[in-house]
Amino acid sequence: MNYDYDVIVVGAGPGGAFAAKEAAAQGAKVLLVDRRKEIGAPVRCGEGLGAGIEEELGFKVPREAIDAYINAAELYGPNGKKLELRNETSRGYVIDRKKFDKFLVEEAARAGAEVLVKTRIDDLKKEGSKFVGVIGNSMGEKFEANAKVIIAADGGESLIARKAGINSLATLAETDFGIEYEMVGVDVKDAIEIYFSNYFAPRGYAWVFPKGKDSANVGVGVGGLYGNAIVYLKRFLEAYKERFENAKTVAIKGGIITVTMYIDELVKQNLMVIGEAAHQVDPIHGGGMALAMKAGSIAGRVAGIYATQNKDLSYLQEYKKEWDKKEKKTFESRLKLRQVLEKMSDEDLNTIFNALNDEDLQKVVDGRYDVVVKKLIKIIVDRPSLIKLISVLLK
Repeated sequence: MNYDYDVIVVGAGPGGAFAAKEAAAQGAKVLLVDRRKEIGAPVRCGEGLGAGIEEELGFKVPREAIDAYINAAELYGPNGKKLELRNETSRGYVIDRKKFDKFLVEEAARAGAEVLVKTRIDDLKKEGSKFVGVIGNSMGEKFEANAKVIIAADGGESLIARKAGINSLATLAETDFGIEYEMVGVDVKDAIEIYFSNYFAPRGYAWVFPKGKDSANVGVGVGGLYGNAIVYLKRFLEAYKERFENAKTVAIKGGIITVTMYIDELVKQNLMVIGEAAHQVDPIHGGGMALAMKAGSIAGRVAGIYATQNKDLSYLQEYKKEWDKKEKKTFESRLKLRQVLEKMSDEDLNTIFNALNDEDLQKVVDGRYDVVVKKLIKIIVDRPSLIKLISVLLK
């Protein structure tokens, strides 16, 4: 099979679907391919999504893809001290990823993109230094297609990026492992719950995300150097056994998350890299869905304009320029903050939780670190290990 397209997007997750939609909206002939036969499966995330992304990207999450409405975020220290965020910034959803991903792919198709599932891309076609197409297998048959632009949206440690000579690998120290049980018989709230403790979530956290009247995603994310994540999930469930004594597991989900700076080479010749393939994952909480959609929206628009308006090849760099302008400083600061937080003991974390209140948490979310620092300085005599945290917040 031989086809000619303006843009080929490899990977039909949220980032790839958005890229295909935006490229098609520019009038480009787009092909969106995914190796899975069922879009959105298997699920490998907590399925939380902030409501603010809808206005930013101009779409609405369909009601049938929403399992629970979220009005607050509750953060718990190792000693059980709770801090709560409850306002517009904490609104969001716990979604059904299979339904949500399928909705986004359908939107790409409605915009004009062609969609091929059960299509595995194994290599890139090259002419000189340019990547002119893809080679693989579609439903058991050899598959080839040519394109002016190729967008790699094929997940962590992207095969397509590596075939292009882009270093998309992350070290074990830059990787987190997540494991999650979908459980029924759980007492749930209208809030996502985040629990911190080195005992059950070293270099990470545990979570409870409501999925319905008595169901929730219950999971942990731990640093890659700390071993089997399921051991820590069992520790969390045991630590809060009264909460989960009647709960039953109905599904198990898991995956690998890169928590480092996004790759520098977002564009190489006529190939672009987005989402987890580009390590566009929040360094603090490990969420990548919203960031992937943002990156896909930018990359798809730029690719579509390049392909349909006879722009010079250098125009594709507009994706990196726009992404860096919007996200680079935030990524750098959040990565530094994470690197400090992950070295803290449970005693350090308890000290911080005890020193702050709900209003302080809102100030942190708003970036008003100066107010929080004043409180932390008062306790630094008893806990000098907080000096590094204060220095990062002051920068």
